Amino acid sequence: MIPEAPPTGAHIMPVVPIYNLERKQVGTLDLSDAIFGAEVKEHLFHEVVRAQLAAKRQGTHETKERSDVAGSVKKIWKQKGTGRARHGSRKAPSFVGGGTAFGPHPRDYSVKVNRKVRTAALVSALSRRTEEGKLVVIDDLALAKIQTKQVAAIQTRFEAPSPLRRHRQRELRAVGAQHPHGPLPLGRCLNVYDILRHDTLVLSKAAAVALQERIG
Repeated sequence: MIPEAPPTGAHIMPVVPIYNLERKQVGTLDLSDAIFGAEVKEHLFHEVVRAQLAAKRQGTHETKERSDVAGSVKKIWKQKGTGRARHGSRKAPSFVGGGTAFGPHPRDYSVKVNRKVRTAALVSALSRRTEEGKLVVIDDLALAKIQTKQVAAIQTRFEAPSPLRRHRQRELRAVGAQHPHGPLPLGRCLNVYDILRHDTLVLSKAAAVALQERIG
């Protein structure tokens, strides 16, 4: 019997396979279409990623202006009759060792992004990875022995050259700190920038369920 086609404009709930660590399918998982099957709004990626990268800037740069440079403020030569330009002191920016004109000073680079915008961007990023088939759900990412080489072997087995792994097991963070692709985001640390800059998003089943509860 041929199944009936879904009505036009209807949302189809994403269904992804669940694998074990040996890459054998052990079941399927129904994902929320409001989180993993939503419309991808790419313009939000720029807004949120820009804010994330700006927030990482320390903003501690500092230069000395002419009032901060040590030295005499005596007029170096008379105003007229020398044939040279008029100057007040050696602390002017035009002299070697003088102050910097319009130099950088400590500032805050953070950009405000509304919470609803951040959530919408995260949903778009998750939906994009699901749409591209680059979302991998593993039944359980718990390892018998926490070793970096085991994590690398799993990465090779799932053909994920640059994966982003999320699991509720805190010990994996120590493994990720030594991994070529950097530390593993855990819990609420999953963000738009990390999802977009990795080729594949690998979630444990528990993490996928928790993520839907957190956003939904």
